[in-house]
Amino acid sequence: MAKHSKRYRASLKQAPKTAVPLAQAIEFIKAHPGAKFDETVEVGIRLGVDPTKSDQAVRGTVSLPNGTGKHVRVIVFAAGTQADEAKAAGADEAAFEALIEKVKGGWTEFDVAIATTDAMKEVRKLGRVLGPRGLMPNPKTGTVTDDVAAAVKAAKGGRVEFRMDRTGNIGVVAGKLSFEAGKLVENVNAILAAVAAERPASAKGIFIKSVTVCSTMGVGVPVVFNVGTGAAE
Repeated sequence: MAKHSKRYRASLKQAPKTAVPLAQAIEFIKAHPGAKFDETVEVGIRLGVDPTKSDQAVRGTVSLPNGTGKHVRVIVFAAGTQADEAKAAGADEAAFEALIEKVKGGWTEFDVAIATTDAMKEVRKLGRVLGPRGLMPNPKTGTVTDDVAAAVKAAKGGRVEFRMDRTGNIGVVAGKLSFEAGKLVENVNAILAAVAAERPASAKGIFIKSVTVCSTMGVGVPVVFNVGTGAAE
Protein backbone atom coordinates (compact mmCIF):
# COMPACT_ATOMS: atom_id res chain seq x y z
CA MET A 1 0.00 0.00 0.00
CA ALA A 2 1.39 3.39 -0.99
CA LYS A 3 2.19 5.79 1.82
CA HIS A 4 0.42 9.13 1.90
CA SER A 5 2.47 12.31 1.67
CA LYS A 6 3.23 14.51 4.67
CA ARG A 7 0.92 17.12 3.14
CA TYR A 8 -1.93 14.59 3.01
CA ARG A 9 -1.37 13.36 6.56
CA ALA A 10 -1.30 16.92 7.89
CA SER A 11 -4.56 17.74 6.09
CA LEU A 12 -6.18 14.54 7.35
CA LYS A 13 -5.59 15.60 10.96
CA GLN A 14 -7.41 18.89 10.33
CA ALA A 15 -10.19 17.55 8.11
CA PRO A 16 -13.78 17.48 9.42
CA LYS A 17 -14.61 14.06 10.84
CA THR A 18 -18.35 14.49 10.38
CA ALA A 19 -20.39 15.82 7.48
CA VAL A 20 -20.27 19.59 6.96
CA PRO A 21 -22.14 22.00 4.64
CA LEU A 22 -20.92 21.85 1.03
CA ALA A 23 -19.52 25.39 1.05
CA GLN A 24 -17.44 24.54 4.14
CA ALA A 25 -16.19 21.30 2.55
CA ILE A 26 -15.14 23.15 -0.61
CA GLU A 27 -13.42 25.83 1.47
CA PHE A 28 -11.43 23.15 3.29
CA ILE A 29 -10.20 21.27 0.21
CA LYS A 30 -9.24 24.56 -1.48
CA ALA A 31 -7.24 25.58 1.59
CA HIS A 32 -5.58 22.15 1.85
CA PRO A 33 -4.43 21.08 -1.63
CA GLY A 34 -2.81 17.67 -1.91
CA ALA A 35 -0.34 18.69 -4.61
CA LYS A 36 1.30 21.69 -6.26
CA PHE A 37 -0.55 21.29 -9.57
CA ASP A 38 -4.15 22.38 -10.23
CA GLU A 39 -5.95 19.31 -8.94
CA THR A 40 -9.30 18.02 -10.16
CA VAL A 41 -12.19 18.16 -7.70
CA GLU A 42 -14.34 15.05 -7.56
CA VAL A 43 -17.61 14.14 -5.88
CA GLY A 44 -17.96 10.64 -4.46
CA ILE A 45 -21.51 9.37 -3.97
CA ARG A 46 -22.49 6.14 -2.22
CA LEU A 47 -25.85 4.85 -3.38
CA GLY A 48 -28.43 2.73 -1.57
CA VAL A 49 -29.00 0.30 -4.41
CA ASP A 50 -28.24 -3.34 -5.10
CA PRO A 51 -25.46 -3.22 -7.71
CA THR A 52 -26.04 -6.87 -8.60
CA LYS A 53 -29.47 -6.07 -10.04
CA SER A 54 -29.48 -4.69 -13.58
CA ASP A 55 -32.70 -2.75 -12.99
CA GLN A 56 -30.93 -0.74 -10.29
CA ALA A 57 -28.00 0.39 -12.43
CA VAL A 58 -27.49 4.15 -12.35
CA ARG A 59 -26.07 6.02 -15.32
CA GLY A 60 -26.58 9.43 -16.85
CA THR A 61 -25.03 12.75 -17.79
CA VAL A 62 -24.95 16.23 -16.32
CA SER A 63 -23.96 19.55 -17.85
CA LEU A 64 -21.82 21.35 -15.30
CA PRO A 65 -22.83 25.03 -15.20
CA ASN A 66 -19.19 26.09 -14.89
CA GLY A 67 -17.54 23.37 -16.99
CA THR A 68 -14.87 20.89 -15.93
CA GLY A 69 -11.81 23.07 -16.44
CA LYS A 70 -10.12 20.42 -18.56
CA HIS A 71 -9.67 19.85 -22.27
CA VAL A 72 -12.10 17.09 -23.21
CA ARG A 73 -10.90 14.97 -26.12
CA VAL A 74 -13.88 14.01 -28.27
CA ILE A 75 -14.00 11.62 -31.21
CA VAL A 76 -16.97 11.00 -33.50
CA PHE A 77 -17.74 7.91 -35.52
CA ALA A 78 -19.47 9.42 -38.55
CA ALA A 79 -19.18 9.60 -42.31
CA GLY A 80 -19.62 12.27 -44.97
CA THR A 81 -21.22 15.57 -44.00
CA GLN A 82 -21.82 14.43 -40.42
CA ALA A 83 -18.08 13.91 -39.96
CA ASP A 84 -17.50 17.40 -41.38
CA GLU A 85 -20.10 18.85 -38.98
CA ALA A 86 -18.43 17.13 -36.03
CA LYS A 87 -15.03 18.54 -36.95
CA ALA A 88 -16.49 22.01 -37.39
CA ALA A 89 -18.04 21.75 -33.90
CA GLY A 90 -14.63 20.99 -32.40
CA ALA A 91 -14.27 17.20 -32.46
CA ASP A 92 -10.65 16.09 -32.09
CA GLU A 93 -11.21 13.35 -34.66
CA ALA A 94 -14.21 12.43 -36.82
CA ALA A 95 -14.27 9.60 -39.33
CA PHE A 96 -15.83 6.19 -39.86
CA GLU A 97 -13.87 3.19 -41.17
CA ALA A 98 -10.43 4.64 -40.48
CA LEU A 99 -11.36 5.66 -36.93
CA ILE A 100 -12.93 2.27 -36.21
CA GLU A 101 -9.73 0.53 -37.32
CA LYS A 102 -7.62 2.88 -35.18
CA VAL A 103 -9.67 2.15 -32.04
CA LYS A 104 -9.82 -1.56 -32.88
CA GLY A 105 -6.04 -1.48 -32.70
CA GLY A 106 -6.24 -0.34 -29.07
CA TRP A 107 -6.10 3.46 -29.38
CA THR A 108 -8.12 5.10 -26.60
CA GLU A 109 -6.54 8.52 -26.17
CA PHE A 110 -9.88 10.32 -25.88
CA ASP A 111 -12.43 11.10 -23.18
CA VAL A 112 -15.74 10.91 -25.04
CA ALA A 113 -16.82 8.86 -28.06
CA ILE A 114 -19.88 9.87 -30.07
CA ALA A 115 -21.48 7.89 -32.90
CA THR A 116 -24.25 8.45 -35.42
CA THR A 117 -27.09 5.94 -35.38
CA ASP A 118 -25.89 4.44 -38.67
CA ALA A 119 -22.33 4.07 -37.41
CA MET A 120 -23.34 2.20 -34.24
CA LYS A 121 -23.77 -1.09 -36.10
CA GLU A 122 -20.00 -1.21 -36.58
CA VAL A 123 -19.05 0.70 -33.41
CA ARG A 124 -20.73 -2.00 -31.27
CA LYS A 125 -18.02 -4.37 -32.48
CA LEU A 126 -15.53 -2.27 -30.51
CA GLY A 127 -17.07 -3.38 -27.22
CA ARG A 128 -13.91 -5.09 -25.98
CA VAL A 129 -11.95 -1.87 -26.34
CA LEU A 130 -14.55 0.75 -25.41
CA GLY A 131 -16.71 -1.13 -22.90
CA PRO A 132 -14.21 -1.69 -20.07
CA ARG A 133 -13.20 1.98 -20.26
CA GLY A 134 -16.76 3.30 -20.17
CA LEU A 135 -16.31 4.87 -23.61
CA MET A 136 -19.01 3.04 -25.58
CA PRO A 137 -21.49 5.52 -27.12
CA ASN A 138 -24.93 5.21 -25.56
CA PRO A 139 -28.27 6.81 -26.52
CA LYS A 140 -29.07 7.42 -22.83
CA THR A 141 -26.03 9.66 -22.42
CA GLY A 142 -26.61 11.49 -25.68
CA THR A 143 -23.55 10.03 -27.37
CA VAL A 144 -25.52 8.11 -30.02
CA THR A 145 -27.12 10.85 -32.08
CA ASP A 146 -27.41 12.26 -35.57
CA ASP A 147 -27.01 15.80 -34.24
CA VAL A 148 -23.28 15.31 -33.82
CA ALA A 149 -22.45 19.01 -33.69
CA ALA A 150 -24.66 19.56 -30.63
CA ALA A 151 -23.24 16.45 -28.95
CA VAL A 152 -19.65 17.58 -29.53
CA LYS A 153 -20.36 21.06 -28.17
CA ALA A 154 -22.07 19.59 -25.10
CA ALA A 155 -19.14 17.27 -24.38
CA LYS A 156 -16.62 20.05 -24.87
CA GLY A 157 -18.67 22.51 -22.84
CA GLY A 158 -18.83 20.64 -19.57
CA ARG A 159 -21.17 17.68 -19.94
CA VAL A 160 -19.88 14.75 -17.92
CA GLU A 161 -21.09 11.19 -17.71
CA PHE A 162 -21.57 9.34 -14.44
CA ARG A 163 -21.87 5.60 -14.02
CA MET A 164 -22.27 3.47 -10.94
CA ASP A 165 -19.45 1.00 -10.31
CA ARG A 166 -19.86 -2.59 -9.18
CA THR A 167 -19.91 -1.55 -5.52
CA GLY A 168 -22.73 0.97 -5.90
CA ASN A 169 -20.55 4.08 -5.85
CA ILE A 170 -20.26 6.97 -8.30
CA GLY A 171 -17.33 9.34 -8.82
CA VAL A 172 -17.90 12.49 -10.88
CA VAL A 173 -15.51 15.28 -11.86
CA ALA A 174 -16.76 18.62 -10.53
CA GLY A 175 -14.11 21.05 -11.79
CA LYS A 176 -10.65 22.25 -10.84
CA LEU A 177 -9.33 23.31 -7.44
CA SER A 178 -8.54 26.72 -8.93
CA PHE A 179 -12.25 27.38 -9.57
CA GLU A 180 -13.97 29.94 -7.38
CA ALA A 181 -15.63 28.20 -4.44
CA GLY A 182 -19.10 29.30 -5.56
CA LYS A 183 -18.61 27.72 -8.98
CA LEU A 184 -17.57 24.42 -7.44
CA VAL A 185 -20.64 24.51 -5.19
CA GLU A 186 -22.87 25.05 -8.24
CA ASN A 187 -21.23 22.19 -10.11
CA VAL A 188 -21.54 19.77 -7.19
CA ASN A 189 -25.21 20.61 -6.69
CA ALA A 190 -25.86 20.07 -10.40
CA ILE A 191 -24.24 16.62 -10.11
CA LEU A 192 -26.26 15.65 -7.05
CA ALA A 193 -29.51 16.75 -8.70
CA ALA A 194 -28.69 14.75 -11.84
CA VAL A 195 -27.85 11.60 -9.87
CA ALA A 196 -30.99 11.94 -7.74
CA ALA A 197 -33.07 12.19 -10.93
CA GLU A 198 -31.74 8.80 -12.07
CA ARG A 199 -33.09 6.92 -9.05
CA PRO A 200 -34.27 3.50 -10.27
CA ALA A 201 -37.94 2.73 -9.67
CA SER A 202 -36.96 -0.52 -7.96
CA ALA A 203 -34.58 1.12 -5.47
CA LYS A 204 -35.85 0.97 -1.91
CA GLY A 205 -35.08 3.16 1.10
CA ILE A 206 -32.50 5.95 1.05
CA PHE A 207 -31.07 6.42 -2.45
CA ILE A 208 -28.10 8.71 -1.79
CA LYS A 209 -26.39 7.47 1.37
CA SER A 210 -23.31 9.66 1.52
CA VAL A 211 -21.55 12.44 -0.37
CA THR A 212 -17.84 13.28 -0.21
CA VAL A 213 -15.78 15.90 -2.03
CA CYS A 214 -12.03 15.72 -2.52
CA SER A 215 -9.23 16.87 -4.79
CA THR A 216 -6.99 14.52 -6.79
CA MET A 217 -4.35 14.13 -4.09
CA GLY A 218 -6.25 15.61 -1.16
CA VAL A 219 -8.38 14.22 1.65
CA GLY A 220 -12.08 13.53 1.30
CA VAL A 221 -14.56 15.68 3.21
CA PRO A 222 -18.07 14.34 3.96
CA VAL A 223 -20.91 16.67 2.97
CA VAL A 224 -24.29 17.30 4.57
CA PHE A 225 -27.10 16.74 2.06
CA ASN A 226 -30.87 16.40 1.88
CA VAL A 227 -31.69 12.68 2.06
CA GLY A 228 -34.84 13.18 0.00
CA THR A 229 -33.49 15.29 -2.88
CA GLY A 230 -29.74 14.68 -2.66
CA ALA A 231 -29.14 18.44 -2.63
CA ALA A 232 -26.14 19.56 -0.58
CA GLU A 233 -26.82 21.91 2.32
